[in-house]
Amino acid sequence: MAKKVVAAFKKGDGRTYSKVIKMVKSPKTGAYTFQEEMVPNEAVKDYFAK
Repeated sequence: MAKKVVAAFKKGDGRTYSKVIKMVKSPKTGAYTFQEEMVPNEAVKDYFAK
């Protein structure tokens, strides 16, 4: 199943997206978690700015 998803991102529109990983600190416990998202290449800087 995962191979189909990866293959879909390599064709055409898939190259216009980037996988970004951001560390987010929990206000309750103080522990860090990782938040992953697929965002368009133009929005990568905006994603990390917020």
